[in-house]
Amino acid sequence: MKNLDKEKLPQHIAVIMDGNGRWAKNRNLERIVGHEKGIESAREIVKFCGETGIKVLTLYAFSIENWRRPKKEVQALMNLLKKYIVKESKELLKNNICLKTIGNIDDMPPSLARIINQTVEQTKNCKGMIVNLALSYGGRDEIIRAVKKIVQAVKQGSLKEDGITEKVFSSYLFTKDLPDPDLLIRTSGEMRLSNFLLWQMAYTEIYVTEILWPDFKREDMVQALIHYQSRERRFGRISEQLGTIG
Repeated sequence: MKNLDKEKLPQHIAVIMDGNGRWAKNRNLERIVGHEKGIESAREIVKFCGETGIKVLTLYAFSIENWRRPKKEVQALMNLLKKYIVKESKELLKNNICLKTIGNIDDMPPSLARIINQTVEQTKNCKGMIVNLALSYGGRDEIIRAVKKIVQAVKQGSLKEDGITEKVFSSYLFTKDLPDPDLLIRTSGEMRLSNFLLWQMAYTEIYVTEILWPDFKREDMVQALIHYQSRERRFGRISEQLGTIG
């Protein structure tokens, strides 16, 4: 922590929590054991980010594509998510953490969707960090949904075609109330976005580590933040301009 500059922390960190299955396979364990260990890492990282002063943490918990996995694994994941949210709801309130979700929550089993929505409602007035779970989420799907809503708004006359700007488009996304991610962390060494926050990550700094998610702990998050703080974020400008921009 002593090497972190508290004035240069990212507002919003997004995480692709990859490697749970490989972690289990490497130990000749069932894949669900890897997911269980992954939940422990998520809990530790949420706590660390809250203590450090991160404002938004988005966790890619379950993608649209994950529905293609074996039925047994999907069911186990749903049960694990349900157990996690029930267990953590009191901790979220205790620590003033607001739970949000992005994605198609209606795709979830009804009992799980109900618990998710209840927890979101219970924590909506919390003023601390936002934990944002991406569930049944896909970046392309999100963009298509936004386009359809914009087309409808233009047809109805509530939006003019020449009024469609980047800011307006962003207001039709799941993340309309959140800042774009400053930092993306992907574990397990994979070098791809996996259909995650495709619009929002136009200028996001990307940090990839070979560490599998169940082994990713707070000291690894510190290293990711130190790496982030070493970057020069120019947003299309040149280095010499940065010192003159207020």
